Amino acid sequence: MHFMILAYDGTDEGALDRRMSVRPQHLENIRKLNEAGHVISAGGLTNAEGKLIGSVLLMDFESREQLDEYLASEPYVTGGAWEDIKVETCNVLFANAIDA
Repeated sequence: MHFMILAYDGTDEGALDRRMSVRPQHLENIRKLNEAGHVISAGGLTNAEGKLIGSVLLMDFESREQLDEYLASEPYVTGGAWEDIKVETCNVLFANAIDA
């Protein structure tokens, strides 16, 4: 199943610091998920000034339960960066790989 995750960071003064403190762990986790075939696309959400305010991910898991297992261990969740997470199922028709 394909899932779209819109995950918004907190809006308090310490939100960006929380994100950046766990970013290395998040990136390592995403790399592992990508190698396992779960990542279709992923990136940061930014506001009009280009400041990071969250993340958008297109993911492929067998079930919502597997997605929830990932979210429960996601460093941006356990580290308190993401405070508002929306998940929708979707049907990805095209995906283009971009090296980051």
